[in-house]
Amino acid sequence: MYYSDYNRPPEEREPIETIHYQVSDPEPPKKKKGFAAKFVAVGLVCAIAGGLAGGAGAMALKSSGFFGSSTTVYEGSRPTAAVSLANVDGKTVLTAEQIYAANLDCVVGVNGDVTTNVWGQTVRNAVSGSGFVISSDGYILTNYHVIDGVSDIKVTFADGSSYDAVVVGGEEENDIAVLKIEAAGLHAVTLGDSDALAVGESVYAIGNPLGELTFTLTGGLVSAKDRTITMSDGTIMNMLQTDTAINSGNSGGPLFDRYGQAVGIVSAKYSSSASSSEASIEGIGFAIPINDVKDMVTSIIENGYVTGKPNVGILMNDVDSSAQRYGIPAGAEITAILDGSCAQKAGLQVGDIITAVDDSAVSGTTQLKSAVKNYKAGDTVTFTVYRDGASQTVQVTLDEDNQARSDAMDELYQQYSQSIQSQQQGNGYYNWPFGGFNY
Repeated sequence: MYYSDYNRPPEEREPIETIHYQVSDPEPPKKKKGFAAKFVAVGLVCAIAGGLAGGAGAMALKSSGFFGSSTTVYEGSRPTAAVSLANVDGKTVLTAEQIYAANLDCVVGVNGDVTTNVWGQTVRNAVSGSGFVISSDGYILTNYHVIDGVSDIKVTFADGSSYDAVVVGGEEENDIAVLKIEAAGLHAVTLGDSDALAVGESVYAIGNPLGELTFTLTGGLVSAKDRTITMSDGTIMNMLQTDTAINSGNSGGPLFDRYGQAVGIVSAKYSSSASSSEASIEGIGFAIPINDVKDMVTSIIENGYVTGKPNVGILMNDVDSSAQRYGIPAGAEITAILDGSCAQKAGLQVGDIITAVDDSAVSGTTQLKSAVKNYKAGDTVTFTVYRDGASQTVQVTLDEDNQARSDAMDELYQQYSQSIQSQQQGNGYYNWPFGGFNY
């Protein structure tokens, strides 16, 4: 090859050094023994591990590998799980599998007919809730809100058997209801001691989340005890808090402790929405402690309602916030009193504002209901009332809230409502806090 100065004529250009190249195949690279050795070593480890995991039942699958050699993949096997049917004795800690196996036939799905729209159309829901057997002769415990407004109720067991159920009775404020089916020899849950639970203890729920994923087991921990929860209707309840997965359809089902005993009734899930199906908050669920309702359940079975419940015999309203700007205290204002009630006998008056029950402060009607609920009929309690610009105390011996009292209170409410409507249609006006109805 010639290189020269291209500015000179060709005949005057001087050749320069000729460079010769020889092209030949390069020498093949030497194999790296280290990598191959490492690969074989890893393969050996995998083979050993696979052999240990698979045991005698391991199956070898061979295929052509990247390096042209045969690669062995081991597919393991395991024996079929056999869950021992352990007895629930309150002393033996059970596995989750044992708790499920021991209690599956105690849990039921609850469904029925509901009116779904303004046209009055009635349809049968899928499983709308859960419940559990509490006696061998067919008594079933569930939530009141599961059967509220539902007719033609049926309960279904995990084996597919279905029974018509009747409502024996319920307690709306405590969200419990008892159903009865015509059956004998049923397997009932063992009721535990909810007071003995410890925060951090494992708990398990069996129920029907979403009404379709029937007889599902979920587990978690007791997150807190004695939570005061205000329900969507304003009712205040004492609850167990758990991070066990709870969804619509779980309501009314049992919450089991690690011994397989029913220690709670799954009742609610904390939600940022009024609809449980649209809840966006996870890991915060609640169950009614079984100790809180044992006596109530017994009373419902024996009498059809909860005996010993207290009743004051008054209608009441919250003190309006605008009135509080004039120095009127927050509390529950008495708007009507039932003739012959303990409230009338104790000297309570329409217009009194109840601000405390014994040592429990009352800021409104919800707090008053919650405070009184802690007592029984026949108990004498001290009401602090605001009357004529000053506070005073009144001793009240509580009446029993039975069916007759309930009917009388309903009649009092109707009379009061008609009176209010009549006054609103007239020329009167409500001049609170300076007086009552003025004409």
